[in-house]
Amino acid sequence: MAKTPRFSAQGRTPDAPGEPPVPDVHPDPTEKHPVDQSLPPFKLLTAGLQHVAAMYAGVVAPPLVVGTAVGLSVTELTFLMGASLFTAGIATLLQTLGIWKIGARLPFVNGVTFAGVAPMLAIVNSEGPDDALPVIFGSVLVAGALGFLIAPYFSKLVRFFPPVVTGTVITLIGISLLPVTFNWAQGGDEAADDYGAGRNIAMAAVTLVVVLLLRRFTRGFVKQLAVLLGLIIGTVIAIPVGLTDFSALGEADVVGFPTPFHFGGPQFAAAAIISMCVVMLVSMTESTADMLALGEIVERPADERTIAAGLRADTLGSFLSPFFNGFTCSAFAQNIGLVAMTRVRSRFVVAVGGGFLILMGLCRSRRR
Repeated sequence: MAKTPRFSAQGRTPDAPGEPPVPDVHPDPTEKHPVDQSLPPFKLLTAGLQHVAAMYAGVVAPPLVVGTAVGLSVTELTFLMGASLFTAGIATLLQTLGIWKIGARLPFVNGVTFAGVAPMLAIVNSEGPDDALPVIFGSVLVAGALGFLIAPYFSKLVRFFPPVVTGTVITLIGISLLPVTFNWAQGGDEAADDYGAGRNIAMAAVTLVVVLLLRRFTRGFVKQLAVLLGLIIGTVIAIPVGLTDFSALGEADVVGFPTPFHFGGPQFAAAAIISMCVVMLVSMTESTADMLALGEIVERPADERTIAAGLRADTLGSFLSPFFNGFTCSAFAQNIGLVAMTRVRSRFVVAVGGGFLILMGLCRSRRR
């Protein structure tokens, strides 16, 4: 008599030793879907940390660019980046755990969207460094509120996304990340003297090889943590090479709550609001495509209702962000790739990652 296959948070339990998890066409109706299953505490923590490692640089890059353009001090710049981590964690918890009709309840990571960087820099140039951040926060508030109101109507566009479009989007998600990857592999800062240096590229190559070897020659949970382990091993190797700097750790407070409207109360300028509303529409389009892609990956297709709930979480997170000095929130495609690679589909893993982001946002540099 054939064995009845069972679901797990990583996929269906294989029928023979050594087989990878595979989708179950006829799952046990009493079993929870892998997306709704949790993992043991240690696996939850490590897999959640892996998601944070995959998206951390993407979260802090926009506030770093905008804060530098405004002319913030190192301490204030650290505060702004911590605020973005904090608000990204809130938005991620809204997406994964959900409340009411808010949240896709998928392993969906949210953070600061890069789509808003160019308009925010334009606001800096037009408003000047003193008023730029309050005007940006005011425009994000309006855009977030508008996006929340139109989310259920925007989600109806899903009917115009047939499978061929969804497949194209999944491909483009990976391709769109290649320039970011090449930039980070060269050092991440084009203004740095060692940008594109041989040792930077060699270090990136070593880390990539470590990840690939772990994926090829390990099994089970170690294989699922290949990205995190690769980052850890790569960092350890980078220490004697002189590519790491941990001096900032000695200047960090254990707790530093992001003061609401630390840079001033929100100001409202028509041109800034219009530009940020356009950014919000772009972010909602991106999130819709990402939800369609993630739904296919975790075998829980995102329907109109799921997309509406996910867009509400996106836009509510964006609306709340300015209160804590954050920017527009949107989906992070690199974490969708991580879900596809590791096959860890539990949304609670990503929720733990959101908790890590909040804790990281509560650590900031001491004032000097």
